[in-house]
Amino acid sequence: MNEIPQQFALTVAFELEIFDSTGSAVKFGSLLPSDVAGKVVVVFIRHFFCGSCKQYVEQLASVPKESLDKSNVRIIIIGCGHSDAISVYKESTKFPGQIYADPSRKLYHALGMNIETLAATPAWKEKRSYLKLGTFSNVVSSIFKGPLQTPGLIGKQGNISQLGGDFVFGPGKHCIFASRMQHTEDHVEVSELMKHAGVDF
Repeated sequence: MNEIPQQFALTVAFELEIFDSTGSAVKFGSLLPSDVAGKVVVVFIRHFFCGSCKQYVEQLASVPKESLDKSNVRIIIIGCGHSDAISVYKESTKFPGQIYADPSRKLYHALGMNIETLAATPAWKEKRSYLKLGTFSNVVSSIFKGPLQTPGLIGKQGNISQLGGDFVFGPGKHCIFASRMQHTEDHVEVSELMKHAGVDF
């Protein structure tokens, strides 16, 4: 779950192409720090209709820009759907940073995100604090704010069973933190993720 990707996996990942909101291809490695000071937080969401991931990205959007700038940190979101969904997702989450799409999921797999499941938080485990709604309400929210609100994106949201994860890269292109989701509500707490990135807020 928390194993740092090995160098050969990172080498493969850096060369893989993902897509921006215009459909233009970008090599993943080109998005990571090129200097010795900067860091990049990369959050892989499940799919662009996922209600719980949407709440997580909304919380990421609330991290003060001043705190990120002071720490020389950027946050990037990557979803496993089609790039056509990015603009709508960006507007609905109010996320100010960059969002990309990896419809082939090759980048997910290269970085060890190989679990596919629809299972929510286990009964014995405490839910993450970013979840404002219950699991059932999250499912309803996913349906209402996804296919019902944007029917043109049906089929473009990405694989609904694909799990994501949270990574911190830098200084340079070194991965210094990794956490892969084990169920559908398993992103790292934002405060913890920012701590690993050196952001104080």
